[in-house]
Amino acid sequence: MAADAERKYIRYEVDERVGVITLARPEKANAQNEVFLDELDACFDLAAASRDVRVIVLRAEGKHFSAGHDLKVDDEQPKLANDDGSWWLSELYDWECRKYLGFGLKWRNIPKPTIAAVQGKCIAGALNLIWPMDLIIAADNATFSDPVVALGACGVEYHGHTWEFGARKAKEMLFTGRAMTAQEAEQIGMVNRVVPLEELWPNAMALAHEISQFHPFALRQAKRAVNQTLDVMGQHAALQSAFDIHHTTHGNAISVSGYPVLASLDDMKGRLKDQ
Repeated sequence: MAADAERKYIRYEVDERVGVITLARPEKANAQNEVFLDELDACFDLAAASRDVRVIVLRAEGKHFSAGHDLKVDDEQPKLANDDGSWWLSELYDWECRKYLGFGLKWRNIPKPTIAAVQGKCIAGALNLIWPMDLIIAADNATFSDPVVALGACGVEYHGHTWEFGARKAKEMLFTGRAMTAQEAEQIGMVNRVVPLEELWPNAMALAHEISQFHPFALRQAKRAVNQTLDVMGQHAALQSAFDIHHTTHGNAISVSGYPVLASLDDMKGRLKDQ
């Protein structure tokens, strides 16, 4: 895979037995376009394949963890519409199936413990990055939100809301678009620990190094046992079903407005900026 110097948005390094993946697009609040996601996936592949790495930590540069999906249409995004502006729903479905749900399920099942270290805002598509991780350490200024119902969608593509929050809190987040604080997220079990912002990185790395002392096969099987229990309870099927429901909202939006969401680009930027 490309070296850090050849990647635009993601950095990768190894600290003893810990692989560190850094979102490095702070000037755009780590908004995710296709290049960003492909580089991120490649770094997860590298860490997963390395015999020297026992634990993987996902972190982000800048004030915010991630503003979610990049809303700009340019050469770094897939071409999913005709020249006349009409959208290909089947192409959109396939792309999101691979890059959003597909990457999320793949990262969830990496056979090594994964930790997300989150600061600032974690909005909508950013949840696609942290929910597949095994543990989440949050700075005390972190907030989590999924305001896309306001845009005519039913929630982000990796629809972990009910599993992470429980049904009533999931509905509250989706119905209102309200951002959840790190402290609230810890109380309901979505976040493992909340720490002062300046202690986020030392705490995340200390936990990663602590876990890395255990035998990698034991860690792998412990993770497998928990994930498989969730799947027996229906998580995998539920995520796939919710993804299909998500695309009914895209189809509705395209039929009404000609665009996959019921808002203009400026409206979307304004709504997300307010979160």
